[in-house]
Amino acid sequence: MKRYLTLGYGAAAYLLFLAAFLYLIGFLGNFAVPRSVDHGPAAPLATAVLINAALLAAFGVQHSVMARPAFKRWWVRVVPSPIERSTYVLLSSAVLALLYWQWRTMPTVIWDVRLPVVRAVLWALFWLGWAIALLSTFLINHFDLFGLRQVYLASRQEPYTSVEFRVRLLYRVVRHPLMLGMVIAFWAAPVMTAGHLLFSTGMTIYVLVATQLEERDLVATLGPQYRDYRREVSMLLPIPRRQPTGVARQG
Repeated sequence: MKRYLTLGYGAAAYLLFLAAFLYLIGFLGNFAVPRSVDHGPAAPLATAVLINAALLAAFGVQHSVMARPAFKRWWVRVVPSPIERSTYVLLSSAVLALLYWQWRTMPTVIWDVRLPVVRAVLWALFWLGWAIALLSTFLINHFDLFGLRQVYLASRQEPYTSVEFRVRLLYRVVRHPLMLGMVIAFWAAPVMTAGHLLFSTGMTIYVLVATQLEERDLVATLGPQYRDYRREVSMLLPIPRRQPTGVARQG
């Protein structure tokens, strides 16, 4: 029964992540969801900035702190190791849901692209960004990244082994294509309001901080392998360098 509960917990956490991810697309694109970045509760500007900044900070802190190896070593004393990743995914989805619920609109228009061709390009980039982000998860191990592999192995009473990935496809262009895809999606907006600008700026700051923290952890884990990879491939901007030859692992 414990094994089935573990597997069910992981599956439920994954489904909540999937719902939160799909909602995020509608949230930023202002379609198909009841509340979006530009359609929701209103508030005086100063109040809206404070609330929205606090929501973004909560997301960044939760994501960054719980992803660190030191926290994980402590956390598995509280939750069983097989559901550690699923719990992280579950809490991440909960923080996103809180953001969607409490986000305050800031409707001042920063830019409004009217030229049809340019609007089409921006919408294409918006969808391309999400596609890059999603594809990137499968290039490492989508099911390990979101905790499903861990609970599946636990349900079969098999030991967990770390996942390796070879440097291929998008990872030959940038070291963090998932983050690059998200940043593209955040900023590819035909209409950019003050609220959308605050969201995109806050999330981009999070990406820059999170990638630095992750790089530090990967260097500590992989040593020369990752240092070589870092010299060969740029972090976020697709700047050509020497072709990578090493093997890296998800941190």
